[in-house]
Amino acid sequence: MDKKTTGIIATVVTALLCGCPGLAAVCWGALAAIASFVPGADIDIMGSRDPQSALTTGLGALCLGIVFIAIPVVVGFVTLRKKPDETPVIDEPLPPAV
Repeated sequence: MDKKTTGIIATVVTALLCGCPGLAAVCWGALAAIASFVPGADIDIMGSRDPQSALTTGLGALCLGIVFIAIPVVVGFVTLRKKPDETPVIDEPLPPAV
């Protein structure tokens, strides 16, 4: 298997294992953050009915989701980028200066 195929497989696997949960975390975090501002909303975040806990949890989920979405992007960039060719080292002696 060549390096490009390995890079594609790594990108797809990280997209499925990190990108999809990251998208779900961003959606849920946005929903929780918006619900914290709705007056009279039925908020229940781990047994707490405080809107501040919904806002804190929502913003935390948004940040975590963004990190999870960034992981496949970074893996794809690192594994699929075209690396510059190495320049050959020439160890020949220089001709004498005149």
